[in-house]
Amino acid sequence: MGSGKRTLITAAIALACTVTVLGTPGAAYASPERPDPRPTPSDSSATAPASVSASDEVLETVRAKLDELYHDAAVATDAYNAAEEKAEKQSAQIVRLAREIVKGQERLAELKDRAGAAARAQYRGGGLPPGMRLWLSRDPQEFLDDAGTVRQGEHATTGLIAELTRTQEDLKQYASDAADEWKRLDANRKAKAEAKKEIEKQIAAAEELQSRLKEQERERLQKLEEQAAHQAQTAWLDSGILKEIRGRASEEGRKAVRFATDQIGKPYVWGAEGPKSYDCSGLTSQAWAAAGAPIPRTSQEQWKQLKHVDIKDMRPGDLIIYFSDASHVAMYIGDGAIVHAPRPGRTVTIAGAGSMPILGVVRPDAD
Repeated sequence: MGSGKRTLITAAIALACTVTVLGTPGAAYASPERPDPRPTPSDSSATAPASVSASDEVLETVRAKLDELYHDAAVATDAYNAAEEKAEKQSAQIVRLAREIVKGQERLAELKDRAGAAARAQYRGGGLPPGMRLWLSRDPQEFLDDAGTVRQGEHATTGLIAELTRTQEDLKQYASDAADEWKRLDANRKAKAEAKKEIEKQIAAAEELQSRLKEQERERLQKLEEQAAHQAQTAWLDSGILKEIRGRASEEGRKAVRFATDQIGKPYVWGAEGPKSYDCSGLTSQAWAAAGAPIPRTSQEQWKQLKHVDIKDMRPGDLIIYFSDASHVAMYIGDGAIVHAPRPGRTVTIAGAGSMPILGVVRPDAD
């Protein structure tokens, strides 16, 4: 069974559980402070606290499913951004090759004109053999001078033919390279389109799952999300790691942090890199571009290409890469905090650096 089908089935099961448990009479959100004064045999064993606990368990399942859906959307977003970045580079390369082809064609036309002129000059000379030209010459010295000129002309013609051949070969190579770039560009456009479909599918499934919840349930779900993030951050801080982190930001790092924090409150939009909205790597790449140090566009390429540093050595402006597949990135701003664009439906915000599973830390600027 494909992963997409399994995802949809899991989502359906989660929805079914939510609707079944939350829709059961007496098992909704009865307040612990206001128990039903007239319990019946059918619900006497299910006290209000037990009902709330069961509902929290279901909402925790929903939260986990939402995390999975948004994670898959983030992976697809990285693929989309990578394909878009490659397509932009390939388009620029095709333009460069087209210019080279035009210049080569102009050079080829010029060389052909020169070759034609040389051929016409040789024709006007009659093409007589050297012995005949000496016999017909009235002045031997004039003949020798003419012979030297002829030799120079022959050398020039030989060089002209060689340059003509090289230019023709260059044109063939440029045309071949351009054709290859077109093929790669087409492949990346298809990859981009597939990634877009996957993003939209995962986000639609997440939105559908959330739409089945009542407002009170959504509020409690958000509290569960915040609680999970808080617990993860607390565990990270309890490790004592913050006592070891003493790095001071570089000048470029301060500029990057200033740019990123200035975007707080702007919405997350997948594939966006400002100025009105961002995705996670769109925020970090634009922040470092504003600091004068361009970095790769996607979180995965940032992880692959940038310098890795130990967590204890990180400093404000460094990027923290999250999850084993490097599908999320945030900027460390100091005091155990990050600024990041979390996911669809959220805005650029400050969070705890340890609120998600850390893969590692990378540094965009040189020491």
